[in-house]
Amino acid sequence: MEKRLIFDSSSIINFSMNGLTDLFVKLKNIFNGKFIMTSEVKYETIDRPLQIKKFELAALKIKKLLDDGIFEPPSKECSQLEIKNETAKILNYANNSLTARGEFIHLIDRGEASCIAMDIMCRKAGIKSVIVIDERTTRMLGEKPENLRKLLESKLHTSVEMKHDFEFMKDITFIRSSELVYIAWRKNLIELKGGDVLDALLYATKFKGNSISRQEIEEIKRIGRAS
Repeated sequence: MEKRLIFDSSSIINFSMNGLTDLFVKLKNIFNGKFIMTSEVKYETIDRPLQIKKFELAALKIKKLLDDGIFEPPSKECSQLEIKNETAKILNYANNSLTARGEFIHLIDRGEASCIAMDIMCRKAGIKSVIVIDERTTRMLGEKPENLRKLLESKLHTSVEMKHDFEFMKDITFIRSSELVYIAWRKNLIELKGGDVLDALLYATKFKGNSISRQEIEEIKRIGRAS
């Protein structure tokens, strides 16, 4: 079966901020499928950052990955117009689902929505797909939307009502940058030696925006030591 890893901006930026973009090349070489970057994610990781001096170099490095074919735009799976239309539907649905104090809560942006749209279209085409995303909100919408509602209630100190369910996301598989660096470590793609390299990699992703707990990191390390 054909496979796709669909990358959200959060995971790409995490790798970039940690100086790990070379791992995308190594991981792609052992992956039997494509690394997909939607135009919305391209805008967030390349087009917009190229206009900001602080982020220009990082954007150029990511652009090279796209130019070299490590990341690929959707092609066989669907048209850009189809993704755009589906993305708009998902954005409208998600951002008009939870309310607090009579107002809707903004949950996701265009990049995340485009990844969800892409995943849905891949599965319709019989293509196995996984979304690589570090954003907790989007993952919780697919995995435990009720837990997200409770989390927002705790943060906002007020009742939160969920007007829509997220059944259409229940079959989506999500992984984070932490899982990718673990795979790279397991496959001996990491050239660093000495010290606890896996610990360093996992905490690096945590401190650059990956919503992974210390308990989860210790569990991944335990699995790594046992295997």
